Amino acid sequence: MLKSKTFVKKTRSGGVIKVVREHYLRDDIWCGSEACSECKQDSTVLQTDASIESSLCSYPHYLLPDSNVVLSKTFSYFETSSLFFTVLIRETFVEREPGESANDRNDRAIRVAAKWYSQHLNTAETQAEGLKVVLLTNDQGNKQKAEEGGLLVFKCEEYIKSLIANPELVDLLALVRTCLSENEITSSKVLYPEHLPLSRVQAGIKSGSYLQGTFRASRDNYLEATVFVQGEGDTSTEVILQGLQHLNRAVHQDVVAVQLLPREQWVAPSSVVMQDEGAGKDDGVEEDEEEKVSSRKPTGKVVGIIKRNWRPFCGMLNVSQIKESTRHLFTPADRRIPRIRVETRQSSTLAGQRIMVAIDGWPKDSRYPNGHFVRSLGGAGEKDTEEEVLLLEHDVPHQAFSQAVLSFLPQMPWVITPEDMKQREDLRSLTVCSVDPPGCTDIDDALHCRELENGNLEVGVHIADVSHFIRPGNALDKEAANRGTTVYLCGKRIDMVPELLSSNLCSLRSNVERLAFSCIWEMNNKAEILKTRFTKSVINSKASLTYAEAQMRIDDTSLNDDVTKSLRGLNKLAKIFKRKRIEKGALTLSSLEVRFHIDSETHDPIELQTKELLETNSMVEEFMLLANISVAQKIYDEFSECALLRKHPAPPLSNYDILFKAAKSKNVEIHTDSAKALADSLDVARVDGFPYFNTLLRILATRCMMQAVYFCSGMDSDFHHYGLASPIYTHFTSPIRRYADIIVHRLLAVAIGADSTYPDLMDKHKQSVLCNNLNYRHKMSQYAQRASVAFHTQLFFKNRGILNEEGYVLFVRKNAIIVLIPKFGLEGTVFFDSKDKAAPCVVFDEEGPTLTVEQHTFHIFDKVKVTISLDASNIQHQKIRMSLVHPVIPGVSVPASDAEPQAKKLKVDR
Repeated sequence: MLKSKTFVKKTRSGGVIKVVREHYLRDDIWCGSEACSECKQDSTVLQTDASIESSLCSYPHYLLPDSNVVLSKTFSYFETSSLFFTVLIRETFVEREPGESANDRNDRAIRVAAKWYSQHLNTAETQAEGLKVVLLTNDQGNKQKAEEGGLLVFKCEEYIKSLIANPELVDLLALVRTCLSENEITSSKVLYPEHLPLSRVQAGIKSGSYLQGTFRASRDNYLEATVFVQGEGDTSTEVILQGLQHLNRAVHQDVVAVQLLPREQWVAPSSVVMQDEGAGKDDGVEEDEEEKVSSRKPTGKVVGIIKRNWRPFCGMLNVSQIKESTRHLFTPADRRIPRIRVETRQSSTLAGQRIMVAIDGWPKDSRYPNGHFVRSLGGAGEKDTEEEVLLLEHDVPHQAFSQAVLSFLPQMPWVITPEDMKQREDLRSLTVCSVDPPGCTDIDDALHCRELENGNLEVGVHIADVSHFIRPGNALDKEAANRGTTVYLCGKRIDMVPELLSSNLCSLRSNVERLAFSCIWEMNNKAEILKTRFTKSVINSKASLTYAEAQMRIDDTSLNDDVTKSLRGLNKLAKIFKRKRIEKGALTLSSLEVRFHIDSETHDPIELQTKELLETNSMVEEFMLLANISVAQKIYDEFSECALLRKHPAPPLSNYDILFKAAKSKNVEIHTDSAKALADSLDVARVDGFPYFNTLLRILATRCMMQAVYFCSGMDSDFHHYGLASPIYTHFTSPIRRYADIIVHRLLAVAIGADSTYPDLMDKHKQSVLCNNLNYRHKMSQYAQRASVAFHTQLFFKNRGILNEEGYVLFVRKNAIIVLIPKFGLEGTVFFDSKDKAAPCVVFDEEGPTLTVEQHTFHIFDKVKVTISLDASNIQHQKIRMSLVHPVIPGVSVPASDAEPQAKKLKVDR
């Protein structure tokens, strides 16, 4: 059925045009109820037995909310099963009457729909006995008219209060009322400045009065944050914010507008490590007046919020001490997020649970933002719960792969077909082997080395051909692109692609035929490359070795089989390649990585040790680097505008401040004019009687580096990789665990004519958007891995009481020293402003930097002895606690055998 409406409209030029609007009404839109046999529907979404525990409605019923209820926060908790298009159905279409407001017309349409639906369900063709339609509204006028029309109608609030099994909805009602009252009432005590309207903010940014950037709260100091303002190219400005009023209700990762303070009000970043968000001053942090002017940085205040980056936050509820109170504070797991005020009647149930809470608003007269309970995650401290929190907090996609994704996997049993062999080089006869960490099942790469008849050497890097199985644009491809990377936790792996691919069909396991993408060089014995070629191939790995097993083969002179000879050839060449790289200025930095030995039954860590690096680690690394560089050059030569590359920007000089000071304290000079200058400085940095000094210096140099990032060649001009001293670089060698490598495989396949292209691959703007997601996922996976190591470190120390260990001062703060324990690859903080006893006399010299506690002065890299124990007094933020044993400072140091016992009482406040 077609209805039309005709009217005339005056144009800007003064003319008149006739406008005809047509409205098509249908009879074939089905009702969606499985109780109905009248409608010819393919599938149903509404059950016949639509029952929910309600003291108002003891019978099965469907809910039909009006538009105002749908738009309210309360409705977000209902699961919407069906959308009913009243404007498209002939029986429920309602035209607006003369003089009738749009809102009144909508209310009338809802009532007409409710009446029709109720009558429709009670015809002879339905099998629903007693099934009713309930209209929900908050409008008294609408309710009254519905009742006069014989409809079953309730106010939203009275219906929700009748839901016996859903107390969280009552909590949400209370929150909505609270938000409404806070919008209506103006408090006399305004804690924060008003945020400027967006129009003024945008005008201010355009004129240069304000700066736009990303707000990043400090982990160590809740009264301090920085805003990173992106400039042209890779340049950025860092603006410091100090004090609650200057932070002005911004939350970590919000996009904000800041106004710079006058230069005389600029400050230096705080060197205080705050243990607690306690009852200290809210205005800022007390610092020494005699700050060095040179260390001050641009300082500002938040004047407006451009974009909120709120999400549901994991954490725990601090139950109010007031009996029967429904108002409580929620403490997020992430220390950069402020506490959130939550109203709930479930506090007794939620106490001791890890829960999720969402922020709803932050009034200017409230110390904390308001939020609502979302869901419970499980008991705090339980391994599964803490792992879930870790993944959620770092935004790691970890849900099971959907059926849509799994449907694009190959059917089993899978075999390499004659058609596959026609398009590939048969390399199954080569002595190929893989070298990986123990327990590795997702084997991306394998290598071979053999002598050619002309006396030269042929070296091959063979990479799993994942792009053969993951085709562009399908559900499997989109899921992998979203995940971006495999995330490795302690004892667990969150795969980027389904296990059938990651641990089976793509994994280059020994003694099975596998599809590969090979990079093959011909080189002489001096590791000079004579030829490079790329080919799709089929390989059959002869051995899957660990680094230790490969090293043992190389070192065992009694072994002389083909695999061992191949490994020795690779190792010899790798040493030459490494020496050449270092001569060009490649950096050899250091970071302590730890490995846990996990109990097979309890899955608890039973041993913690730093990873030992062997020659074979370096051997594999050298050839992966060589393959990545070779492929980078090839895809850039072919596709200069859309090659996916990876760069490592040179750090700004200010990043090296701490490295300069640490070296100077031991009378060592560091040069940073170039990567080579830094590398050469580190190579000769030695202190007599202090063999660990060079390692410590390299660890500190690592902390000065910038993050390497993916980018599209057509969107940037600086390709240089600072750490590798390479003019061009990409990732090709790990497509099972990195989506960037899959894109690089596709580019290389097109470049050598082994596959066809597709529009998105050649679109530099889409490639750039993809790179942004890959960079984000890579960064968050690193954070998640560190958090997993921290959690398992806590489990390791949980039942070990107090240990005494030697360590080194890595950083000096105004009230603490940061100590590195090499044995465990562990960092901890020794505080000198304990709340439990009188604080010692502490003097901080920023220039050193040094910290004098009573009569003893601490420098960076000083050797100390500390006690290590697990402080479980805060169940949410359990941490490794360190106390000073040596040097002995009266009133500060603790005897090695008499360290402070662990607190037995569990609490969740900071």
